[in-house]
Amino acid sequence: MRSGTSIGSNIEESIGGQSEKDFLSKISIAYKEAIESIYWLTLLEATDYLPEEEAASLLKDAEEICRIIGKIQITIKTRNSPHTKKTAHHP
Repeated sequence: MRSGTSIGSNIEESIGGQSEKDFLSKISIAYKEAIESIYWLTLLEATDYLPEEEAASLLKDAEEICRIIGKIQITIKTRNSPHTKKTAHHP
């Protein structure tokens, strides 16, 4: 429960980030929490605490959240990469 709810709170904090670096830091924490949530959901399914169908649905959602957050991280990192920054061309 804790890692699952932490995803949303860190995303909310990232939106109010003071800088792009702060935004990326909070988004990265949200990603780690989403990965942890997948671990716990898998464990709950393996121990029959959650029915297989419910666990499958929750895992699918958690994996999609990871993909979305991961793409946000890649976009921010790529945008800040020295290889992608536009430089002024001087004649």
